Amino acid sequence: MPVSKPKGLHPRNLHNQGYDFPALVKGHPALASYVKPNAHGDLSIDFADPLAVKMLNAALLNQCYNIRDWDIPEGALCPPIPGRADYIHHMADLVGAGPGLEPPSVKLLDIGTGANGIYPLLACQIYGWQCVGSDINTRSLENVATIIANNPALKDQFTLRIQPDKHHIFEGIIQAGEFFDVSVCNPPFHASLDEALKGNQLKINNLARSRGEHKAKTRSPTLNFGGLGAELWCKGGEQLFLKKLIRESQAYSTQCRWFTSLVSKADNVKPAKKLIRKLGAVDVREIEMKQGNKITRVLAWTFI
Repeated sequence: MPVSKPKGLHPRNLHNQGYDFPALVKGHPALASYVKPNAHGDLSIDFADPLAVKMLNAALLNQCYNIRDWDIPEGALCPPIPGRADYIHHMADLVGAGPGLEPPSVKLLDIGTGANGIYPLLACQIYGWQCVGSDINTRSLENVATIIANNPALKDQFTLRIQPDKHHIFEGIIQAGEFFDVSVCNPPFHASLDEALKGNQLKINNLARSRGEHKAKTRSPTLNFGGLGAELWCKGGEQLFLKKLIRESQAYSTQCRWFTSLVSKADNVKPAKKLIRKLGAVDVREIEMKQGNKITRVLAWTFI
């Protein structure tokens, strides 16, 4: 029986009915040891356990998106699949590429694809788009290359590019004469490792309260939700990263139809919109996404 039903996901999101754990375990037996009844008697996993979340992701990608042998190195960012799929569905609406509306090909650029490569993987499998994933971390790209090798159908759809200069975002990635329909990005939202660790502990405590526990058990100071280095934090945090992303997008204004980014902190939306308009964008949109009680937003802008 499906449980953990999310609220407010995109109508086309396959996870609108929650997780069918028996079916997931059947398709990915390694998940079995992590599935147990929660305080309400429903089957679930401990979402504060990074191994459990990783196994759930592998099972979901296998069952729902036909992606085999997905894996990430220890400590790498482990993305929530329903929320990441939501971003892609909203991008399909943005570029007019929903069901029945698909143009011959849509090209997506993922800035900071990480070791999980999740946005291009989903875009390839859900909509058949052509995707490029970029990152400053060679090890992360090597892991995504392994995932692609494990899924030969992705070979001609999903390509990887290393960003040689950590001070640039689009420069060195978007090539001369190249055009993308949309770029996506999940920026590092903390300004330091210490801030990331504190944010992680807050998440764990919130999960504990949701399970009826007064406080989470003390854990070693690791990032239970994953995320090494640039995946979770950078100097200046999300606000500064967004500013760089927006400023650099202007230089590539004719080579990408829609630039987009997740914005996790609501306070960063207003200054970002102000800068986008100042730089001459002709359309700016804020797309709200909901999963349970959590609200996130995507900022989208175009100069075309």
